[in-house]
Amino acid sequence: MLKNFKISELVILALTGVLIFISEYYYTVLKEHDRAIFIGLWPPTMLLLLIYINSKKQK
Repeated sequence: MLKNFKISELVILALTGVLIFISEYYYTVLKEHDRAIFIGLWPPTMLLLLIYINSKKQK
């Protein structure tokens, strides 16, 4: 299954997972809600960029 992904795609997916956990840590443990929301907005943006790049390559 992982053979279908490029290394750059796997790195972006792993980074989005890490950022989600970091955001949760800031929100629940450190009680820095603004920073947690700011960091939490990065993963969807990165995934959208990954989808956009992949759609351009298919055309």
